[in-house]
Amino acid sequence: MTVVGERAYGDGGEVAHPWTVAALAARAGLSRAAFSKRFSDTVGRPPSAYLTWWRLTTAARLLRASDAPLSQVAARVGYTSPFAFANAFKRAFGTAPGRYRRHRGTHGEGARADGSGGSLTASEVSPGR
Repeated sequence: MTVVGERAYGDGGEVAHPWTVAALAARAGLSRAAFSKRFSDTVGRPPSAYLTWWRLTTAARLLRASDAPLSQVAARVGYTSPFAFANAFKRAFGTAPGRYRRHRGTHGEGARADGSGGSLTASEVSPGR
């Protein structure tokens, strides 16, 4: 997690929190527009895109490291519906979470979680390493 992301979203243990740009802006003492611009300029992506990336890369790490049910992984990263989680994961990684888990993330499939295309690097999938 970047320093800006950490300051905005907390220490990394709050990935499942239902964050909003308004709440993050208030936490930073800025308007929503000013916060979004400063965040995007510093981190390189808007707050909502960063949150999606953070949640899905955390989910990828959980899928590789545990056998927890997909519904539990989804809840741990802030998705109230396993179906919404599966759709978002497949959109970001190009494969369903169950298939990703079976291959333990080593098959090299999938788009970058930031939507820019190309393969994910190990540091992008596992930012905590």
